[in-house]
Amino acid sequence: MPEKNLPTKNLIVIGNGMVGHKFLERMVAKGATETWNLTTFCEEPRVAYDRVHLSEFFTGKTADDLSLVAPDFYLENTIQVQIGDKAVSIDRTHKTVTSANGMVLPYDHLVLATGSYPFVPPIQGKEAQGTFVYRTIEDLEAMAAYAKQCKTGVVIGGGLLGLECANALKSMGLDTHVVEFAPRLMPVQIDELGGAVLRDKIEALGVGVHVNKSTSGIVMNEQGQVCKMLFADGSELQTDMIVFSAGIRPRDELARESGLEVGDRGGIVINDYCQTSDPTIYAIGECALYNQRIYGLVAPGYTMASVAADNLCEFGSSSFTGADMSTKLKLLGVDVASFGDGFSKTPGAKDLTWIDNQQGIYKKLVLNEAGDRVLGGILIGDASAYGTLLQMMQNDMAVPPYAEDLLIPPREDKATVSMGVDSLPDSAQICSCNNVTKGDICSAIQAGNLTDIGTVKKCTTAGTGCGGCVPLVTDLLKMEMKKAGLEVKNHLCEHFTYSRQELYHLVRTQGIQTFEELLVLYGEGKGCEICKPAIASILASTWNEHILNAPHAGLQDTNDAFLANIQRDGTYSVIPRIPGGEITPEKLIVLGEVARDFDLYTKITGGQRIDLLGARVDQLPLIWERLIAAGFESGHAYGKALRTVKSCVGSTWCRFGVQDSTNLAIAIELRYRGLRAPHKIKSAVSGCTRECAEAQSKDFGIIATEKGWNLYVCGNGGIKPQHAVLLAADIDQETLIKYCDRFLMFYIRTANRLERTATWLNKLEGGIEYLKQVVIEDSLGICAQLEAEMSYQVATYACEWKKTVEDPAKRQRFTHFVNSDQPDPALLFVEERDQKRPAYEHERQLMELGARS
Repeated sequence: MPEKNLPTKNLIVIGNGMVGHKFLERMVAKGATETWNLTTFCEEPRVAYDRVHLSEFFTGKTADDLSLVAPDFYLENTIQVQIGDKAVSIDRTHKTVTSANGMVLPYDHLVLATGSYPFVPPIQGKEAQGTFVYRTIEDLEAMAAYAKQCKTGVVIGGGLLGLECANALKSMGLDTHVVEFAPRLMPVQIDELGGAVLRDKIEALGVGVHVNKSTSGIVMNEQGQVCKMLFADGSELQTDMIVFSAGIRPRDELARESGLEVGDRGGIVINDYCQTSDPTIYAIGECALYNQRIYGLVAPGYTMASVAADNLCEFGSSSFTGADMSTKLKLLGVDVASFGDGFSKTPGAKDLTWIDNQQGIYKKLVLNEAGDRVLGGILIGDASAYGTLLQMMQNDMAVPPYAEDLLIPPREDKATVSMGVDSLPDSAQICSCNNVTKGDICSAIQAGNLTDIGTVKKCTTAGTGCGGCVPLVTDLLKMEMKKAGLEVKNHLCEHFTYSRQELYHLVRTQGIQTFEELLVLYGEGKGCEICKPAIASILASTWNEHILNAPHAGLQDTNDAFLANIQRDGTYSVIPRIPGGEITPEKLIVLGEVARDFDLYTKITGGQRIDLLGARVDQLPLIWERLIAAGFESGHAYGKALRTVKSCVGSTWCRFGVQDSTNLAIAIELRYRGLRAPHKIKSAVSGCTRECAEAQSKDFGIIATEKGWNLYVCGNGGIKPQHAVLLAADIDQETLIKYCDRFLMFYIRTANRLERTATWLNKLEGGIEYLKQVVIEDSLGICAQLEAEMSYQVATYACEWKKTVEDPAKRQRFTHFVNSDQPDPALLFVEERDQKRPAYEHERQLMELGARS
């Protein structure tokens, strides 16, 4: 039996807390012990344990009960644990770690999971006997020993940890008080009304609550022990013991001393892969600073641990893009939960609150301006609805007709709860604009076997006025379809029982980075040719990663897989971007030289670009290199993305032009280049109403006026030509760009797979008027999000050709044969009009006969 190969690389994890241990578990699960020698420094006298439930130490749980490490886990997986030893320095030049016990260990990669330390305010007397921090089991043991001589204990800090610590003091039999600098408890998580209910609830449990209190000093007795606290307002509080729980600070001293980048206010700066400024060193958990934020909950730390492990095993396979900070816990026996926008910061947000002071229950639900979506909430005293409400928020689920039913106990009158279109009489007027009743609509649906809202509107005129009745009309259509035994669904495919819109929201709200992750969480099977490209597009639209990165490459259709359009003979076209159709003579010469040197067919496209056709797959990287060197980039002619922004010469040259259409077209194209969408997108800018750029046949078109610009949307020059519709008139360029951002991102969010903008608008309930309300009036309160999402797309753009030719692994894809560099001999061409073209079948047969003879 052959000997097992020993690991060849050294990986050291500094820190063996909850996050550090989770990282090691993840590495073991990925089989990384065959590649890495794993070592972890654990400065405490015991391996990782559950800090979240520390207060249970005082209710009978032991250190072993709190342990997170299964018996013999480290031994069985050959992980070296340096218990009771602390890493004190990192030598990045020689790649070694030195410990307090004098050990010097080499590393190939290093993971910093050093966590945080409790913040102790600079208060006079803070060093007195009887002052503690609440962090480790040793802290708790010291508190328990000292508390035996005490009657009163005070916690400084009324946040999550402070209230957990108060629970610990109460468990020790002390008269317990909480002192908070802010005007309410848990100021980060709950609002003023919720804070008042929580305070009453906690005071009813016998805990003193002191808010708006700034501690100015701690007074000691003659033995140097705590005896009372002094406050800035002149008041005092007698106490025998004080525990500081006023927040945390990242433990970044090792990183600072070794020269790694840290934030201005602390924290080791990491990128999306959890790498520090030294790519061989990762940081995870509360010591890490991502996008200027320290994530002080364990769940984001676990996510970072998984991301770091994934990238150490296969770099680029996953990324950290932030984390949901929703929380639900029991503090002093009181349920407390907060999620999403609990403070109603979203423009247009509406609050729905329910308070039961007798039971000590506070529930707040934050809805969007339309009142049909959950944005966030706060629950105190009863958090049983937390899971449902969180899912509704994260999955963009519609709110039921009576949103208050989500907060209050079930109604006794069940009929009231279930009121809907089904209970309306046939004479009920559904469409007041056209006087269409429920009976009219239902009869039309039944008689014509109607199955889509567009046909219902056409047959009945309902919903063709102001559009306000369209939701009711839709409900009636669904009701009749169900009665007829028809299935009402819009699933993407057999592997996902969700629509494209629902999957888009799942990807964004859940931070899902890969097809596999989405499939595991929300799908079944292995996927198919329908869902794979569709989800690849969703991932690209959301995170803007290179489509040929390892997790995404296998999802792409043929054109995207090779960043070029495949032609009927198996060759590919190369279409570089020429923004606005403007090109210099030097670039024209390069295009001609490339076409000549690679013997390519050349053609001016309908979108003012130059198409180079007939390239073999192995020639593509060589052609791209030549074009990139001349300043060209991918034109994305192969993708469901922005294709072109056509333009006329505008006021620069044309005597009729009233605005500079060329400059604007270039700006528009450079802004939205590479933007992935449910279908391809085309645009145009005309410099006057003579419309030489044909802007009204585009997905979004712009026409100059003497006062500014008119923006038209959802035109289509395809199989069913449709003129674009005016969205906004006489707007300035800044407003124009803002509206374009919103329109495009709203389309990407809500359209179906392979649905052009024209079809999308035709199906959109309320049509162009509804679209105006969303894009211009911000009726859904999402415009800031849409603009931020577009800003992210713009900021993260990278030429796909350039990224490919610079990556040897990606470049390896561009060969005809896996075992040979030779071109495909089956490609045959003939000459026509001084250029080559693919040989037709009869021509191929003659050429092959001639070759054999």
